[in-house]
Amino acid sequence: MSPVTAGVLQLLALIAALALAYRPLGDYMARVYSSEKHYRPEKWIYKAIGANPSAEMRWPAYLRAVLAFSAVSVLFLYLLQRLQGSLPGSLGFVSIDPDQAFNTAASFVANTNWQSYYGEQAMGHVVQTGGLAVQNFVSAAVGMAVAVALVRGFSRSRTGELGNFWADLVRGTVRILLPVAVIGAIVLVACGVIQNFAGIHEVGQFTGGTQQWNGGAVASQEVIKELGTNGGGYFNANSAHPFENPTPFSNLFEIFLILVIPFAMTRTFGKMVGSVKQGYAILATMGIIWLGFTALMMWTEFAHAGPAFDVAGGAMEGKETRFGIGGSSIFAVATTLTSTGAVNSFHSSYTGFGGGITMLGMQLGEIAPGGVGSGLYGMLIMAIIAVFIAGLMVGRTPEYLGKKIGTREIKLAACYILITPALVLCFTAAAMALPTPANSMTNSGAHGFSEILYAYTSGANNNGSAFAGLNADTQWFNSTIGIAMLLGRFLPMVFVLALAGSLAEQKPVPETAGTLRTDKPLYAGLLVGTILIIAGLTYFPALALGPLAEGLAA
Repeated sequence: MSPVTAGVLQLLALIAALALAYRPLGDYMARVYSSEKHYRPEKWIYKAIGANPSAEMRWPAYLRAVLAFSAVSVLFLYLLQRLQGSLPGSLGFVSIDPDQAFNTAASFVANTNWQSYYGEQAMGHVVQTGGLAVQNFVSAAVGMAVAVALVRGFSRSRTGELGNFWADLVRGTVRILLPVAVIGAIVLVACGVIQNFAGIHEVGQFTGGTQQWNGGAVASQEVIKELGTNGGGYFNANSAHPFENPTPFSNLFEIFLILVIPFAMTRTFGKMVGSVKQGYAILATMGIIWLGFTALMMWTEFAHAGPAFDVAGGAMEGKETRFGIGGSSIFAVATTLTSTGAVNSFHSSYTGFGGGITMLGMQLGEIAPGGVGSGLYGMLIMAIIAVFIAGLMVGRTPEYLGKKIGTREIKLAACYILITPALVLCFTAAAMALPTPANSMTNSGAHGFSEILYAYTSGANNNGSAFAGLNADTQWFNSTIGIAMLLGRFLPMVFVLALAGSLAEQKPVPETAGTLRTDKPLYAGLLVGTILIIAGLTYFPALALGPLAEGLAA
């Protein structure tokens, strides 16, 4: 079987698995977030934190709860790292330096999981399992809660109430993420992913030397790393490490975990607003972009351009032979079109255009299908922009799901889409202008610029993957990327929740003959075009200096 055929078959198998899970998982999540029943373990949690899960919140209260919970999480994770040297189960590792502890705390709480450290050489069992893995669950649940709050904004009328954050947080964790993670961890263990609390041990090599290997609760952390679109690896090699991702089947299963909740949440959206067709329209938009990017990535990486490519069957540099170009390309697109950031190959070693595809996937806002929760609310913001543009074309007040998109709504949506590009481009410009940050680049020219552009794109978009080659473990990058991650995560949430509150207060507008049908293929095409144009106009000059220049020069 040729490598191209193998890659296509993997893609078809992945699509089939996602299709099978789409309806049952989407319907189940809709029931979870619409339920008024509280299970006994959930009541224990509410009692412990002093929350009333039945009290409805307006958007300012919902936002305060999100920010308060996240701030406490950052502080807890920071202190846990700073105290690691005094904790049991530290494997002899010292406490983490202040700048790196801040960067890591901000990263995992912001669902970014950017890592400027070697996991197996820095973090002990307590920090890995009691700190990082816990944030993999709750940071994902925060994103899902904010998305559900926006959906309620569309479905409710004449009220500013968006639900209860604490109930949404606990239900997302206990009823959705935890059960699926338990099943997924068992599958990964069966595939060969390790799960233990062993210490550091030396393994002999054929050359006569030895190598030190860590044990760890890897399967349980690996599954939520992918399922919650987190991405932080137990080991520095991330999902290229055989302890995290040992076989082609485990590779495909991990891609499935990355995509299943973001895609299924479009079904949840459709059920909660009372029109599954609206969910299918959003799903179609996400699917078109995801398939298009995957096809482009596979084409660029399989393209033969010289004797080395001919012998290897494509651009195999930086890729695992057990996954090949097909499995690596599908993984790379899945992880950069979501907020996952896990990698099973070095993106820096991709072709110039291939590296550009990974960057552009993040720069779209990671909405195809995006992160758990964040992908849905990001796509709904773009849907509002598309409706507004269509309204300008025909000269009528734009409407979406029976809600008028007026001045307030479009200002909030515009602020949302401007935040991340401003963070990416301003921090990249500052790093290139100052002498010290540029010293961290391994490469010069277009590829070196891509290293820095990728780092801030990844951080501000809460992705967390690295281009490789950039020494990011410096005070400058730890601090600035940490700030970009926090601002890129929580500033957009301010505008999402404000928009949700504004929509929930409106009275539904009856549909007329002039209403734009947002559940039709024409609208899905308009939405795809809007997304590509906005991202293209924003980032094209920067991409032209980096991956495009490198690709054209090859």
